[in-house]
Amino acid sequence: MTQQPGRLMLLDTASMYFRAFFGVPEILAPDGTTPVNAVRGLLDFITRLVDEYRPTDLVCCWDDDWRPQWRVDLVPTYKAHRVEEEVETAPDVEEVPDPLQVQVPIIRDVLAAYGIKVVGAPEAEADDVIGTLATGAGQPVDIVTGDRDLFQLVDDEADVRVLYIARGVGRHERVDNAWVRAKYDVEAAQYADFSTMRGDASDGLPGVKGVGEKTAATLLARHSDMAGIIAAAEDPDSGMGPGPRAKIKAAADYLAVAPEVVAVRRSLDLERTGFALPHSPADPDRLAELAERWGLDSPVERLNAVLATL
Repeated sequence: MTQQPGRLMLLDTASMYFRAFFGVPEILAPDGTTPVNAVRGLLDFITRLVDEYRPTDLVCCWDDDWRPQWRVDLVPTYKAHRVEEEVETAPDVEEVPDPLQVQVPIIRDVLAAYGIKVVGAPEAEADDVIGTLATGAGQPVDIVTGDRDLFQLVDDEADVRVLYIARGVGRHERVDNAWVRAKYDVEAAQYADFSTMRGDASDGLPGVKGVGEKTAATLLARHSDMAGIIAAAEDPDSGMGPGPRAKIKAAADYLAVAPEVVAVRRSLDLERTGFALPHSPADPDRLAELAERWGLDSPVERLNAVLATL
C-alpha cells in the first residue's frame, strides 16, 4: 500500500498579519503599552486554517526583501507608493504602522517557540518563496494569501490551489483553475500575462493604457500568451484589430520588462526540510514565557489544542 503524500500549507505571512492587525481590535499586552492584536490574530488564523485543512507541513513564507531592487530597476514605479517618505535615510522602508511594526519580532519569537518553519530569501519577496516551494512540491499545496498575484501558481494537475483571504480568513475562497476562469475568463497559467496588461495599482504597475480586464482576456484567448500577443501586434496579417494593436505597440517598452516583474520566481535556492507541522510546541517553556509576557494565553491554548489533534 503506497503512502499518500501529506499536504503543504504555505502562508503569505505578511498578508496575514496585516489583515490581523487591521481586522482585530487593538489589544494591549499586560505591560499596557505594546499592542498584540496582529500576533493574536495571526495565531488564530493559523489555528482556523490548520483545523480545517489538516496540513502535514506548514511554512510561514517571509518577505526578506519586500521590494527587490531588481524589480524596481525594471519598473521604477513598482511599489513606490508604499515607501515611507524618509527618502534620504531609508529609501526602501515599507510604510507599516508603528503599532504593527513592533509586533513583527513578537510574531517571529512565537513561531520559533512553536517550531513552525519561517523561510525567506535574499532579494526575494514572500511571493517568490511561495512560488519556489509550491513548484515541484511533490504533494498537494494550499497557498494562503490575500494577493491576487499568486493566482498564477494555481495548477490543478499538480494540486496547487490558493486559499484567498481577501474577504477574511473566515470567508476565504478556494481558488482553482475553474475559479480563475470563471472570474477573469483566462486560465490560471495566463494570469501573470493578464495582470501585466491590466496593471495593478496596489503594486505600482501601470499596465497597458486602454487595456482592461475584458480586452486582456480576449487577447489571451486569441494569442495564448504575451509573446503571442506582441508577435500578433507586429504582424499585419494576425487579425488583431487596429485599436489593440496600437495599444500593445505603444506599450512596447513596458511589456519588454513588466512580465519579469509580475512573474513569481519559482527556482530560488531554498532548503525544503523542516516543514513538518509540530504536534506540540518545540520549546514549551519559551512559549509559556512569551504567552505570559504578551498576554497570548488564549490564542496559544487554541493553537496547542488543534496541533495536538493532528
